[in-house]
Amino acid sequence: MKFSTLAAAAALLAGISPAQAANIDFWYGNTGAVETAIKAQCDAFNAVQGEHKINCIGQGSYEILMQKAIAGYRAKNAPILLQVLDAGTLDLMLSGAVIPVQQLLPDVRWKSYIAGARSYYETSKGELYAQPYNASTLLFYTNKTELEKAGITKTPETWEDLIEAAKKLKAAGSSCPFVTNAEPWIVFEQFSARHGLAIASKHNGYDGLDAEYVFNTTLAAKHMSNLAEWRKEGLVRLAADTKSGNLNTAFTSGECAMLESSSGAYTTYTKAFEGKYEITVGMTPMYKGHERHNTFVGGASIYIMKGHGKEEIEAAKAFLDFVRRPEQQMAFSAATGYVPVTNDVLDAINKSGEANSPKYATAAIGIASMSEPATPDTRGVRLGAYLQFRQIWTEETQKAFAGQQTMQVAFDNAKKRGDELLRRFQQTYKGVALP
Repeated sequence: MKFSTLAAAAALLAGISPAQAANIDFWYGNTGAVETAIKAQCDAFNAVQGEHKINCIGQGSYEILMQKAIAGYRAKNAPILLQVLDAGTLDLMLSGAVIPVQQLLPDVRWKSYIAGARSYYETSKGELYAQPYNASTLLFYTNKTELEKAGITKTPETWEDLIEAAKKLKAAGSSCPFVTNAEPWIVFEQFSARHGLAIASKHNGYDGLDAEYVFNTTLAAKHMSNLAEWRKEGLVRLAADTKSGNLNTAFTSGECAMLESSSGAYTTYTKAFEGKYEITVGMTPMYKGHERHNTFVGGASIYIMKGHGKEEIEAAKAFLDFVRRPEQQMAFSAATGYVPVTNDVLDAINKSGEANSPKYATAAIGIASMSEPATPDTRGVRLGAYLQFRQIWTEETQKAFAGQQTMQVAFDNAKKRGDELLRRFQQTYKGVALP
């Protein structure tokens, strides 16, 4: 059901009161189809009740949103609801600027949230600091049409199988068997999670601010070295190597046959493929001999900011209750490819009679991927200044792809520079205990 249809039907049932108890702002960082879905969801909330009004305001990107939110909080004009990406979790937890969502909504069945989505935003006591919202995880997509042309009838499940498929595609004339933008969330963080690898000590920082990076000693370093070598062989292309220079365009145009990408990209791919190619979507490949663990939740969650009155808080709680409804999660998932975040939604999809519909293709796979066996190192990343670290990691690995240093040196340099960030962050919050 479309958001507009849902809103109209609900409005007829609920009626609309002219009174407005609270008028609140919600800042989000998405654009494109996701922004359209967020705006539609906000319109639906305003339509089904008349007590509150929410103004949903896009900030262009998660990073810009974070910068504006910090400035807004200092100037005492920040919104009450803030969508923050996964990597900003610890910064928000220690900022003193937010109210833990579970404190304000103690009666919600928070344990109904998928463990892989919940653990990223939990305190050490298992209490949620933020409400998971547009949850994504990493999935593996292929252009089934192009694979079959090259004689590949089975979707690769391991990296070894993927490279064999890439060789066949290259032999069949493909200039781009597999494409990646080599961003850390895809090729480093999600790779480490599903292979059960630590990114940093102290279980990725969950057990203390004195953590240090250890990723340069794990299989993640070897994997990146492999990607660099496979690129030299013409089996892997960076997004910058493609005709468009864009990861998604390289895949949707048919130039590249395989890629790892967010579940949130699914609708972009299916719309572009319609009438041209057949798509497959599944879990991301593993190296043979390694047990599969849960992938991290990506996307973002919603925080409640301090500095607002009781009526505004009640309005914020009402909106969080609204977007948590199974029918809202289903509509959002169908419109964007993002993964539902509570276990009851998968049951609702199965009972809807549309469980096999392409619009829900990422739901079951995404939930299954985030529900694989977890370890203390696959809960998430609880490290300070992590957005800045991602930039450092990218700088160093791009030098390796350019032939200026080996990938191992890149990882060693990123570890050293990352540890310096962690020590500065630790000093800033000296004496502060992790929540």
